[in-house]
Amino acid sequence: MENLTFFWESLFKYQYLQNALLAGMLVGIICGVVGCFVILRGLALMGDAISHAVLPGVVVAYLVGFSFFIGAVIAGVLTALGIGYIAQNSRIKDDAAIGIMFTAAFALGIVMITLQHGTGVDLWHILFGNVLAVSRDDLWTTLGIGVIVLACIVTFYKHLLLSTFDATMAQAIGMPTKMIHYLLMLLLSLVTVSALKTVGIILVVAMLITPGAIAHLLTDRFPAMLWLSALFGMLSSIVGVYISYIYDVATGASIVLVASALFAIAFLLSPKQGVFVRWARAHVLHKVKYG
Repeated sequence: MENLTFFWESLFKYQYLQNALLAGMLVGIICGVVGCFVILRGLALMGDAISHAVLPGVVVAYLVGFSFFIGAVIAGVLTALGIGYIAQNSRIKDDAAIGIMFTAAFALGIVMITLQHGTGVDLWHILFGNVLAVSRDDLWTTLGIGVIVLACIVTFYKHLLLSTFDATMAQAIGMPTKMIHYLLMLLLSLVTVSALKTVGIILVVAMLITPGAIAHLLTDRFPAMLWLSALFGMLSSIVGVYISYIYDVATGASIVLVASALFAIAFLLSPKQGVFVRWARAHVLHKVKYG
């Protein structure tokens, strides 16, 4: 209780903590919503690929002096196009193409960072994030990205929904399924950019997948899944920032661990899918049947 009071008082006192909490909440919502489509389309590995592949674009943008937002988006889109090109023009399947492209891009980013040693430029925070260092400008950037991402999802909701649940039908009625796929890749790139300062490139895939996975265990209705995923993403960020501030531990890792703990609870206790709940239900039925 003392820790909670201390955190609450600090929240009203320090601007950086307010920025951190707001940025974490925004990232949790954005990642939660986009993550639902990623999960149901079986694109978890692609999400991992895009999140890691933006690293060289961010490094180049940082060094040249223009917005890392532009560098990350360009790198993410180029990676998605490269994966599609390799898969369509060789015997290499999608999963192998993803592995090749994202590891190559990520390795290139690491090499570019290490080449900056001695120049006074430290870019390692891009990998792990530091939400407590989020500035007011970073917060506005995250908000802007969130508005763009959510606006795209609302605008193309029916297209995304149909192509997610029945890609064959979507293609049969003339829906541009490839364009929809690349739109989702673009949104993934934007989400990765929004999460750079909070959880970093390495952990962003956890925030893309885990809240959506929790929601998927709790409901069979997609609209409810979107709302629940955003809620759990936001809750993970709030509790993660609190733990990080009180116990002085890595913020991004704290947020991800909270999300993972929530997933474990849902996995065990979900009303329909929970392991313990199913075991208890089977035990009761066995008792009723055999006495």
